[in-house]
Amino acid sequence: MKFTKDEIRKAMLLYAVTDQGWLKEGQTLLSVCRDVLANGATFLQIREKDLDANAFEAEAAKLKGLCARYKVPYVVNDSAEIALAIDADGVHVGQSDIQGRDIRSLIGPEKILGISAGTVEEAIAAEKAGADYIGVGAVFGTSTKKNARNLTVEKLREISSAVSIPVVAIGGINGKNLMELSGSGVDGVAVVSAIFAAEDPGKATARLLELARKLVANE
Repeated sequence: MKFTKDEIRKAMLLYAVTDQGWLKEGQTLLSVCRDVLANGATFLQIREKDLDANAFEAEAAKLKGLCARYKVPYVVNDSAEIALAIDADGVHVGQSDIQGRDIRSLIGPEKILGISAGTVEEAIAAEKAGADYIGVGAVFGTSTKKNARNLTVEKLREISSAVSIPVVAIGGINGKNLMELSGSGVDGVAVVSAIFAAEDPGKATARLLELARKLVANE
């Protein structure tokens, strides 16, 4: 599907990032993502670091039709090649992926390109590299101190102000701390465990969507 710049900005509201490591007995990535999309997730990224390339491509292909049915933008983490192979809506890459490599030229002008950033300089570099949106984080938590904040609201606001493309905050965001991002200027939040580790992913999605709407309405 082709999404306009305005549609991409609106789709940042509640950006779900998969992690099948949280799946419970009887669940599949497809079944959980169906529940998540049915309850309002506005964007989906498949990110499965523990799968080999073939298994990852197979899982990615399964989710493509689901996202199309819900008219939700769908991107593949890291692999532009797999994104192109399954004709996903786009790809999300890190800063190292744009060093000496023109991802925008590789995927073409119609595909969505998301790029991670943690500083104003990286955000500007991402926009220059042709990004349609920037994922900024981590905003909460580290591997050793889960409640520590990595990026302040002020720093998020600086990054959001430095670029003209949408910014989505990521990293340790959940229903308890999401509203602490008020005043950051972000266009939405990206969540992993707050959805996929939840006892009821669909219910968690609906609650997070409600909070995300409040957050963005106040920006």
